[in-house]
Amino acid sequence: MSLSLDLAAALNPLVGQTFVPPKTVSVSDASGLTIAVDLISVESLGVACEELSLTVPALGAATLDTLKKWASDLCRRVTYLLENIGPLEFDAQGQQVMIRSTPPDTTTTSGTRYYEVILSLQGGGQFSLRRYHNDGTGNGRTPVPLQITHEQLSKLVNDLLATIPTNP
Repeated sequence: MSLSLDLAAALNPLVGQTFVPPKTVSVSDASGLTIAVDLISVESLGVACEELSLTVPALGAATLDTLKKWASDLCRRVTYLLENIGPLEFDAQGQQVMIRSTPPDTTTTSGTRYYEVILSLQGGGQFSLRRYHNDGTGNGRTPVPLQITHEQLSKLVNDLLATIPTNP
């Protein structure tokens, strides 16, 4: 079974539930790849979550160039979120790449909303997806629920796995 199918099977019995604090559901395969979702609610059409993360132990010895390749491949493939995403910052010292919405959503009167993806080599390969809101008052950003259909979640997991660099 694939990780996307395993995740769907883990979410199915949770349909109709809301979690305060968020409930983390994770699935792993034999190689140690682990998908985790911090759930706020699960409905019949989709989920609201704080974060989606992926751990890739095989990338423990990878380089920043490997992360750049992963970021590039991921941004080309993931085109079905509310906004397109693109690499924003490359941090050689921190061994991470930041990807954000390009451009962010500025259509609301209450500020800007955007996706943020962090790809990191700390603790092996790490992927983290969150959504943020900045109200433009200088108070900084606040996390907002990432709302995604079950179909998009499955596609995102499959795309994440398909773009993992094979030669770290």
